[in-house]
Amino acid sequence: MAKRLQVIVQDPEYRDIQRAARLRRMSIAEWVRQALVQARRREPAREVSSRLDVIRAAARMEFPTADIDRMNEEIEQGYGSGLRA
Repeated sequence: MAKRLQVIVQDPEYRDIQRAARLRRMSIAEWVRQALVQARRREPAREVSSRLDVIRAAARMEFPTADIDRMNEEIEQGYGSGLRA
């Protein structure tokens, strides 16, 4: 469902937005929508601190591993076995 958003701007800022929209041959509303989409894309998905918490938690985990050459050999053997998941 669409929602209406009202934003109050000063006259000089409005004229700048109006000019930018006109240059792109679009309505002010469309220009603002696109500007908001671009601004949201630039925002990090999560706070830096929560990202670091996830990385620290993963670093505390202990997972089985092997020598990289041995792991690559096993992967190659799996490719050649003809088994499909």
